[in-house]
Amino acid sequence: MADARRTVEIIWRIESPRLIAALTRLVRDVGLAEELAQDAFVTALEQWPVTGVPDKPGAWLMVTARHRAIDLIRREQNRDAKYALLAAKIADEGPADRIVDEPIADDLLALVFLTCHPVLPRDSRIALTLRLVGGLTTDEIARAYLVPSSTVGQRISRAKRTLAEAHVPFEVPQTDQLPARVGSVLEVLYVIFTEGHAATSGSTWVRRDLADEAMRLGRVLAALLPREPEVHGLVALMELQASRFDARGDGVLLPDQDRRFWDQALIEHGLGALDRATTLGRPLGPYTVQAAIAACHSRARTFEDTDWEAIVALYDALAQLTPSPVVELNRAVAVLHADGPEAALLAIDAIRHDPRLARYHLLGAVRADVLARLGRVDEAAEELERAAALAPTKRERNLLMARSAAVAESPVLDVGGD
Repeated sequence: MADARRTVEIIWRIESPRLIAALTRLVRDVGLAEELAQDAFVTALEQWPVTGVPDKPGAWLMVTARHRAIDLIRREQNRDAKYALLAAKIADEGPADRIVDEPIADDLLALVFLTCHPVLPRDSRIALTLRLVGGLTTDEIARAYLVPSSTVGQRISRAKRTLAEAHVPFEVPQTDQLPARVGSVLEVLYVIFTEGHAATSGSTWVRRDLADEAMRLGRVLAALLPREPEVHGLVALMELQASRFDARGDGVLLPDQDRRFWDQALIEHGLGALDRATTLGRPLGPYTVQAAIAACHSRARTFEDTDWEAIVALYDALAQLTPSPVVELNRAVAVLHADGPEAALLAIDAIRHDPRLARYHLLGAVRADVLARLGRVDEAAEELERAAALAPTKRERNLLMARSAAVAESPVLDVGGD
């Protein structure tokens, strides 16, 4: 029974964004669409452990959700004119059993523009998109942002209510409206990818389902906006980072990765997207600059061959575009390899007491690496212990504690970035 439930949950994680997108197109209410999708999921939990998982689980869930919608509409349409309109809409769609097993990119992209609509506050856009498009639970989103689950739940509920009350249309914006709307979408897509790139929950270091979905949506967006460099820049950044997933395994750091396991197809595609971004003759944005940093790693045959001076210069440019202590910390890693540990420690200590880094575990991990290279192994071990206490996942805590225990025997560590 437990195995069957786990199977249903995995299928739900994969299928729910497409299911909610298709249902939103049908009923034009994202809140109602999610309820219908969840009802179908509950039915699957009841039936599949007994009957077995159907050959096309996504189609099964869609049929079940549409039957539920029809039942709801039949009960309510005499009391509310909007349900009569929904009944006519579903009738136009044809029988519920006539499910075409094809990608629904337009529906899913429309769902992204809906959940990223400017009528919503930024935190609500991210939470709603992670919930409906990324398939994360409320608890997972809360852990990712270090806020209570109740806060995330309230944001999601208010967002759905706001969209309904504002009558926000379920559609991909017209071409002349896309540039103004795309910045918010890019931000949220990268948040989804980042959750896949460094999962904040679960038993694996990466969550390919989220990363793959973010990349797929990014490519669709790039086809819609071929002359927007930041769209191509984000695609390039995601693909170049994702190319290292197999070599990363469960926490293998960049200096130790076997580059034979880097995905060359993704690297080639990512470099092509970066070329498109940089040849459009438009000012480069932060995603494109970050993609250029990732490209320096991708082009290097070995870790030692990396052009660290170029990476430092690119981080200088990024700091001008998006000033933040995290950018400065990443720059310090590049300074370590370009100019040595003394210069890196100065760069780190300049931001060490920034309150925005108070709970950022990688600050301690990077500083420990630099201290160990300087022979200050006791301080390095203490930094690693503090970093482990702040780490968001058990795997990261265990890795940092293991490094703390080993620092006396092997005083030169290497963070190396990723």
